[in-house]
Amino acid sequence: MARPHPRITELLADGSASSRSDIARLLRVAPSTASAWVGQLIDAGVVVEDGLVASGVPLRGGGRPRRRLRLNRPPGHLLVAELGGNHARLGVTDRTGRLLHSTTSPLTVADGPEQVLGSLATLLRDQPAEGELAGGGLALPGPVQPGGTVRLPSRMPGWAGFPVQEALTESFGVPAVVENDANAMALGEHRTQFGSEGDSITVKAGTAIGSGIVIAGQLYRGATFAAGDVTHTVVHAAGDRPCTCGKTGCLETVASGAGIVARLVEQGIKVTNTADALALARDGDPEATTMIRTAGSLLGEVLSSVVSFFNPQALFLTGGLASSQHFVTAVRARIYDGCHPLMTESLRIEAASLGADAALAGTALLTAAAIRDATL
Repeated sequence: MARPHPRITELLADGSASSRSDIARLLRVAPSTASAWVGQLIDAGVVVEDGLVASGVPLRGGGRPRRRLRLNRPPGHLLVAELGGNHARLGVTDRTGRLLHSTTSPLTVADGPEQVLGSLATLLRDQPAEGELAGGGLALPGPVQPGGTVRLPSRMPGWAGFPVQEALTESFGVPAVVENDANAMALGEHRTQFGSEGDSITVKAGTAIGSGIVIAGQLYRGATFAAGDVTHTVVHAAGDRPCTCGKTGCLETVASGAGIVARLVEQGIKVTNTADALALARDGDPEATTMIRTAGSLLGEVLSSVVSFFNPQALFLTGGLASSQHFVTAVRARIYDGCHPLMTESLRIEAASLGADAALAGTALLTAAAIRDATL
């Protein structure tokens, strides 16, 4: 018998489905096929039947009342983390991926994988959690390949080719999942906003720029697992500015937090990070405000093509720069100006609702799904 469709657990987790008939309708399969899949998931302990849908009164026309389905919530927890340039966001979730606790600790990704992963393991083990550890997940600021290795990272010295997923599995003794941070953010925000349906793009605009694409409720990773990596798109406004990727004129050099900081320093303004630049803009500094607006406009210019190609329902912005209304407004204005009205008439362009926990939410969902799939 064929394995159950992987979207069944997602539909039950986000509330899109609560019965066999819901699953058959949403997945466009025969009721008998949906029922067989559900039976396998019940036998595996992944899904349980829990009473009747609605009041339990028999349906009109003599049909039988529908049995309510829900995901089993076994005891135990997951540990998840997101690595930034100089921090780690740490989280504890239940076995279904529901976030229970999160915090931030300083950690420098440039210190290399062995040191960083060792420190990260200690930080995660110190988080308050109940029950047995069932799995772990990590979101990284670089392109992640199948098997959990990083390929051609521009801001992660020493990480290229390192077996991150294997190292995490060995360290914790449980299954581990590794994903690109923008992809994790995109999945976490999308499932919160739209469940397992719909299309959206989530852009991380912080020290660097990244984006994740969700189509029909699923992550779209592309042929080389680098879909959405707009940060190294060449833009005219960047001129011949050198980029960390080795090219010149990349969007990152003028639209990222690092790019803004570098340009402010060139003008003799004392800043060391994106937070400093944002603080100056909040205080009304004209140079910082102008650069943040320009960064948003340049990002919007590149995203106009992405929006026109995918025609999503929403474009969510996260990362430090998304906290600036100057930045968000500039992105929105440039996209509206650069796209056909059909692309923008119902398009939502807004800051992500999950904020700093977007990547944790997405990573937890991927980890929980991997554990469920392993039981089938």
